[in-house]
Amino acid sequence: MSALTTPSGRRLIRCFAYARISSDREGAGLGVARQFEDITALAEQLSTPQAEFRIVERFQDNDLSAYSGKPRPDYLRMLQGMRDGGTDCILAWHTDRLHRRPLELEEYIDVCEPRSIDTRTVKAGHLDLSTATGRMIARQLGVQARYEVERMIERQRRAREQMAQHGKHFGGRRPFGWEINGITPIDDEITQIQHAAQAILAGASLRAVAAEWNERGVRTSTGGEWGPNEVKKMLIRPRNAGIREHRGQEVATAQWPAALDEPTWRSVVRHLTDPARRTNVGRTARVSLGTGIYTCGECGKPVISGTCGSGPVMHQMPAYRCLGHISRRRDLIDDMVQLAVLERLGRPDAADLLVEREEPVDVRGAQEDMKEARELLDDLSAELGRGEMDLRSWRVASEGAKKRIADAEALLSRAVSVNPVAELVLADDVEAAWNALDLSRKRVVLSYLMTVTIHRARRGRQPGGGYWDPDSVRIAWKK
Repeated sequence: MSALTTPSGRRLIRCFAYARISSDREGAGLGVARQFEDITALAEQLSTPQAEFRIVERFQDNDLSAYSGKPRPDYLRMLQGMRDGGTDCILAWHTDRLHRRPLELEEYIDVCEPRSIDTRTVKAGHLDLSTATGRMIARQLGVQARYEVERMIERQRRAREQMAQHGKHFGGRRPFGWEINGITPIDDEITQIQHAAQAILAGASLRAVAAEWNERGVRTSTGGEWGPNEVKKMLIRPRNAGIREHRGQEVATAQWPAALDEPTWRSVVRHLTDPARRTNVGRTARVSLGTGIYTCGECGKPVISGTCGSGPVMHQMPAYRCLGHISRRRDLIDDMVQLAVLERLGRPDAADLLVEREEPVDVRGAQEDMKEARELLDDLSAELGRGEMDLRSWRVASEGAKKRIADAEALLSRAVSVNPVAELVLADDVEAAWNALDLSRKRVVLSYLMTVTIHRARRGRQPGGGYWDPDSVRIAWKK
């Protein structure tokens, strides 16, 4: 130890105080603060008329586990201070606050031993690492601490698996749509989830849903604003369909009420996770109604957005173009197409547009098949666990059940296909309903209802006195 003395002649023992807490649920460092209170009291108890244990620096790692192996900034800073000779003694609440991994303990011993740095703790007493006995005790305490942590992790893992099998909520951050208990639904948020799912299936973009929610003051469960990625993550959760997920697998029917029926949820997931779905499209690709939808009458390829006209840019007009073939004013074509949509939706037979174009799906049969296959897998796993079936037989028998589950999931994901024109057909004011749609949903309606082909316009002034040739834009209604 150092030969430093206090003004009163007492021997000065410089102490580093270290505190750590693995999980700070209160978020205020209160656990660390309580450790420092006990450590300060320990320093006072150790002090005698001949020697003063004085805390010269405090180190703390809040909400960091020693077992995880993640770097602890203040612990590393303290080790460096020890190497630099800045302390004679380490004070901690318990040795397990300093280290729970043998590798860390050995490094700590290597630093302390040649420098005769003492270790004193509130709960584990004095560790003299300068002696073989002291080092042995420290290693035994380290082994015991690691054993206790591993046992705790095993118990927590088993408890979570059991909770998952029974469809229970684990706790943690409040899920959007439910109270903090994860069970009680919040009606307004559940309604938002349902409306968002229907909008996505009807062609709305994630960006449009997020923008609408932010504009109306709908906030995430933590009070933040929505972005497209946050909306996507929320919508594809199995929780929405009342399914308990554990380690990426659907394991049981949840104990909380579902926000969406299973076919609708699976359709949303299928739509949002489709690899062919373009989610990172440039701004110019979707700024107009017909880009990528209208086709060129010369080559049949989709048109792109551009400009037409000559002279300064300010005199040019937005246009649909197919390089080498056509270049037509965008506003005139879009006006013509939108008028055609409103006229079609205003006809007496508009309800015929709600007729499904695909064969109906046996939703109930698919759900029953999935349930039976899951029960069979559980039975097979139980037989394997009891030794009544070898691993090879289990693999062969389980493959059929897994295929039934996959087929049922695929069928259910196709079961819900929200008709994009339903909202418009059922609206009292079709024009107002159309104007209320965002661009992405208008594009879906166009794709569903019609094909638009743009041909070269006839040259010169047209009958009636203008230069616009409406016959060059041909609309064909899909059956």
